[in-house]
Amino acid sequence: MELQVVQGRQTTTGYVEMLHWSSLLTEGPLLCGDDWVFQQDNTAVHNARLMRNFFQENNVALLDYPVCSPDLNPIENVWGWMAREVYKNGRQLQTVDALREAIFTTWSNVPTSLLETLASLNF
Repeated sequence: MELQVVQGRQTTTGYVEMLHWSSLLTEGPLLCGDDWVFQQDNTAVHNARLMRNFFQENNVALLDYPVCSPDLNPIENVWGWMAREVYKNGRQLQTVDALREAIFTTWSNVPTSLLETLASLNF
Protein backbone atom coordinates (compact mmCIF):
# COMPACT_ATOMS: atom_id res chain seq x y z
CA MET A 1 0.00 0.00 0.00
CA GLU A 2 0.96 3.61 -0.32
CA LEU A 3 3.22 5.03 2.38
CA GLN A 4 1.72 8.00 4.23
CA VAL A 5 3.81 10.82 5.72
CA VAL A 6 2.57 12.65 8.79
CA GLN A 7 3.64 16.28 9.17
CA GLY A 8 4.07 17.27 12.82
CA ARG A 9 2.14 15.47 15.53
CA GLN A 10 -0.60 13.13 14.50
CA THR A 11 -4.10 14.02 15.66
CA THR A 12 -7.22 11.90 15.57
CA THR A 13 -8.77 14.19 12.95
CA GLY A 14 -5.62 14.02 10.84
CA TYR A 15 -5.52 10.24 11.15
CA VAL A 16 -9.16 9.93 10.02
CA GLU A 17 -8.48 12.21 7.06
CA MET A 18 -5.35 10.25 6.13
CA LEU A 19 -7.17 6.92 6.26
CA HIS A 20 -10.16 8.32 4.40
CA TRP A 21 -8.04 9.62 1.51
CA SER A 22 -5.55 6.74 1.48
CA SER A 23 -6.13 3.52 -0.40
CA LEU A 24 -6.92 1.65 2.83
CA LEU A 25 -10.65 1.24 2.25
CA THR A 26 -10.20 -0.05 -1.30
CA GLU A 27 -6.89 -1.90 -0.99
CA GLY A 28 -7.68 -3.78 2.22
CA PRO A 29 -10.46 -5.88 0.68
CA LEU A 30 -8.55 -6.29 -2.60
CA LEU A 31 -5.44 -7.59 -0.86
CA CYS A 32 -7.08 -9.66 1.86
CA GLY A 33 -10.67 -10.39 0.85
CA ASP A 34 -13.88 -9.15 2.41
CA ASP A 35 -13.05 -10.45 5.88
CA TRP A 36 -9.83 -8.44 6.27
CA VAL A 37 -8.84 -6.98 9.64
CA PHE A 38 -6.97 -3.72 10.23
CA GLN A 39 -4.20 -3.65 12.83
CA GLN A 40 -3.09 -0.56 14.71
CA ASP A 41 -1.77 0.05 18.19
CA ASN A 42 -3.81 1.46 21.05
CA THR A 43 -2.40 4.98 21.20
CA ALA A 44 -4.88 7.66 22.22
CA VAL A 45 -5.12 8.94 18.63
CA HIS A 46 -6.00 5.47 17.32
CA ASN A 47 -8.38 4.66 20.15
CA ALA A 48 -10.49 7.84 20.14
CA ARG A 49 -14.25 7.70 19.62
CA LEU A 50 -13.86 9.47 16.25
CA MET A 51 -11.62 6.61 15.09
CA ARG A 52 -13.93 3.88 16.34
CA ASN A 53 -16.82 5.60 14.55
CA PHE A 54 -14.79 5.90 11.32
CA PHE A 55 -13.98 2.19 11.30
CA GLN A 56 -17.54 1.22 12.20
CA GLU A 57 -19.06 3.47 9.50
CA ASN A 58 -16.68 1.98 6.91
CA ASN A 59 -17.19 -1.63 8.04
CA VAL A 60 -13.52 -2.11 8.90
CA ALA A 61 -12.86 -4.80 11.48
CA LEU A 62 -10.09 -4.00 13.95
CA LEU A 63 -7.72 -6.50 15.47
CA ASP A 64 -8.17 -6.65 19.24
CA TYR A 65 -4.67 -5.53 20.13
CA PRO A 66 -3.09 -5.49 23.61
CA VAL A 67 -1.75 -2.16 24.86
CA CYS A 68 2.04 -1.64 24.60
CA SER A 69 2.69 -4.65 22.37
CA PRO A 70 4.83 -3.37 19.48
CA ASP A 71 6.50 -6.74 19.01
CA LEU A 72 3.14 -8.21 17.92
CA ASN A 73 2.90 -5.80 15.00
CA PRO A 74 4.78 -7.03 11.91
CA ILE A 75 5.17 -3.47 10.61
CA GLU A 76 7.69 -2.79 13.39
CA ASN A 77 9.97 -5.36 11.75
CA VAL A 78 9.45 -3.70 8.37
CA TRP A 79 10.45 -0.31 9.86
CA GLY A 80 13.59 -1.92 11.28
CA TRP A 81 14.47 -3.48 7.91
CA MET A 82 13.85 -0.14 6.18
CA ALA A 83 16.06 1.79 8.63
CA ARG A 84 18.89 -0.66 8.02
CA GLU A 85 18.45 -0.28 4.25
CA VAL A 86 18.24 3.53 4.29
CA TYR A 87 21.44 3.83 6.36
CA LYS A 88 23.25 0.82 4.86
CA ASN A 89 27.05 1.12 4.68
CA GLY A 90 27.03 4.19 6.94
CA ARG A 91 25.02 6.25 4.46
CA GLN A 92 24.25 9.77 5.64
CA LEU A 93 21.50 11.92 4.14
CA GLN A 94 22.01 15.67 4.08
CA THR A 95 18.44 16.96 3.70
CA VAL A 96 14.92 16.06 4.74
CA ASP A 97 14.00 15.69 1.07
CA ALA A 98 16.86 13.22 0.54
CA LEU A 99 15.71 11.23 3.58
CA ARG A 100 12.10 11.24 2.37
CA GLU A 101 13.20 10.04 -1.08
CA ALA A 102 15.33 7.27 0.45
CA ILE A 103 12.43 6.15 2.63
CA PHE A 104 9.96 6.06 -0.27
CA THR A 105 12.45 4.22 -2.49
CA THR A 106 13.12 1.69 0.24
CA TRP A 107 9.39 1.27 0.91
CA SER A 108 8.78 0.49 -2.77
CA ASN A 109 11.51 -2.17 -2.62
CA VAL A 110 10.43 -4.07 0.49
CA PRO A 111 10.68 -7.71 -0.57
CA THR A 112 7.36 -9.50 -0.83
CA SER A 113 9.03 -12.48 0.83
CA LEU A 114 9.72 -10.36 3.94
CA LEU A 115 6.07 -9.28 4.14
CA GLU A 116 4.82 -12.83 3.61
CA THR A 117 7.16 -14.15 6.31
CA LEU A 118 6.12 -11.51 8.83
CA ALA A 119 2.42 -11.97 8.07
CA SER A 120 2.65 -15.75 8.47
CA LEU A 121 4.38 -15.37 11.86
CA ASN A 122 1.34 -13.52 13.20
CA PHE A 123 -1.31 -16.10 12.30
